[in-house]
Amino acid sequence: MYYVETSEGVVLNVRAQPRSSRPGVELAEGDVVKVRVKSAPVDGKANKEVIEVLADEFSIPKSRVVFKSGETSKTKRILLKGVSAEDLRKHF
Repeated sequence: MYYVETSEGVVLNVRAQPRSSRPGVELAEGDVVKVRVKSAPVDGKANKEVIEVLADEFSIPKSRVVFKSGETSKTKRILLKGVSAEDLRKHF
């Protein structure tokens, strides 16, 4: 499963794809959501863009997108505060 529902929201398993030609979010094969970002993974720029892309995609403020783990890895766990599992299923 690509997410875990918690009392705060949902935690997504995310695989970042830096240096993409266009940003976006899609359900990838396996247990991850692929987040494409234009930025290179240098000085946290790609992580900042991952937050922006997820916030835009789910129409929530950037402050409600929180890293749980994996800030230095391509595979990350990210909490979307206030987003339910039902919201995710509607999206994907």
